Amino acid sequence: MKDRIVVVTGAASGIGAAICRRFAREKAKIALLDRDEAALKAQTEALQAQGQGALPILCDVTGEESCARAMAEVVGHWGGIDVLVNCAGTTLRAPFADCSVSVLRKVMDVNFFGYVNCTKAALSSLTARKGSIVVISSIAGFAPVLGRTGYCASKHALHGLFDTLRAELKEAGVHVLIVCPGFTKTNLQSRALAGNGGPAKDPRTQYGKESSPDLVAEAVYDGVMNRKRWVVLTAVGKISRLLFTLSPALYDWMMIRNLNKSKEAL
Repeated sequence: MKDRIVVVTGAASGIGAAICRRFAREKAKIALLDRDEAALKAQTEALQAQGQGALPILCDVTGEESCARAMAEVVGHWGGIDVLVNCAGTTLRAPFADCSVSVLRKVMDVNFFGYVNCTKAALSSLTARKGSIVVISSIAGFAPVLGRTGYCASKHALHGLFDTLRAELKEAGVHVLIVCPGFTKTNLQSRALAGNGGPAKDPRTQYGKESSPDLVAEAVYDGVMNRKRWVVLTAVGKISRLLFTLSPALYDWMMIRNLNKSKEAL
């Protein structure tokens, strides 16, 4: 990855920041995209202090023009894009009955159309360089999670688009990797939305232990280097995928039972 150009959205914190650090260790040049200016500056300076090439770009992934400008800036600065890591995201904790349609649209704007906007803007350069597109999805991309209808919908949509895009780009030599972390320790949950668009007040319930962003970043790096199609992290994630494929009804029963136990323990 030495001197390859890696673009990471949601780069100012959490999984995105860990991915930047991981690729920077291999001497890649990192373009950090985020809308949090202060955190973006801090992450960029941390990389630059270690002698890494780092380019901070303020970008709101929900804006098509903002994404186009950001990708054009990367190409203008370094000449192209070798890896695009779509990582910016938001989450929603509320049952469907309590969700306003406008909040569901907001989640889709970030988690789905944000990826669409960035991928569309970077596609010509990625195609010219036979690069990689990385999609940070979730267990919620292939199996339901109670009380996360809007979040699951956004992640399922990613799989439909990028699994198909992989086939469309196969002859062009572009690699598409979908990464499905389990519950991961980041600040995303502290910014979760409630059904009315305000901050979620109910504590998060989860299966199993939380992963670290660094573990996710390592899986992303390995997936890019080996041009994998899918990576599912954690034992819970792998079991969930298998169980929901083989017996959806049993998966539903276990999910409801385990999440209700988690609520009782809070």
